[in-house]
Amino acid sequence: MNKLTGRIYAILMVHLCWYVMAIALPKGLIPLPHVVWQYFIRLMLSGTLLLHMLSSLLRLSVAIGLALAIGIPIGLLSGISKWFDYFATPITYLLYPLPKIAFLPVFMLLFGLGDGSKVMLLFTVLVFQLIIATRDGVKQLPVEYVHVVSIMRLSWRQKIMKLYFPSTLPHILNALKISVGISMAVLFFCENYATTYGLGYYIMNNWTMVNYPGMFSGIIAMAIVAAGLITLIDKLHDKLCKWHIHRHQL
Repeated sequence: MNKLTGRIYAILMVHLCWYVMAIALPKGLIPLPHVVWQYFIRLMLSGTLLLHMLSSLLRLSVAIGLALAIGIPIGLLSGISKWFDYFATPITYLLYPLPKIAFLPVFMLLFGLGDGSKVMLLFTVLVFQLIIATRDGVKQLPVEYVHVVSIMRLSWRQKIMKLYFPSTLPHILNALKISVGISMAVLFFCENYATTYGLGYYIMNNWTMVNYPGMFSGIIAMAIVAAGLITLIDKLHDKLCKWHIHRHQL
């Protein structure tokens, strides 16, 4: 079963289960899929739902950009330098398992009630996963590769760009893909505080008003955003890490 067939199968099975639950449960509790899709299309055409999708996507995109810009260099330094690893890694492993949602009040005090606190919360969810994945990717490099670049007398910049970064890129993209799923859950939570735009706000607002077609339309929109980001990461992996795919196929 290829990727496309697998996705079609998954969508059909979800809709089948959805229909069964909508029919089996008391009327109106779960709207029928075709009713939700009709409502979803109307919202998209009016631009109402699109605005909430773009707001959520913007927050998540900024957080991803910051996490990549900070997490990758720290991870590379932790993997390459024993001295840096000695001081940085204990802090990383201390903060990594902490529930990041608990820091939302702290970020609201530091960065205000607007998008800044939400972006920083998403950033903390992403950055530690990227640091650990990048560091582990460097540590897993065969010693022979490191010896070869040492013999070639490459500069630090050349070593990073020709060996360390390309070798860790598959680990980085896999960590990012996993983190996106977690980030969507955190995004849903934090968008219910001090905002009137975003899919988290839209879903809960419709739930409060007992507008279940609207609520499920928001859930579909959130699934589309998450699936789109994960598909993009997969495409980047296939394009930039062909050597890694080929090696695992041997």
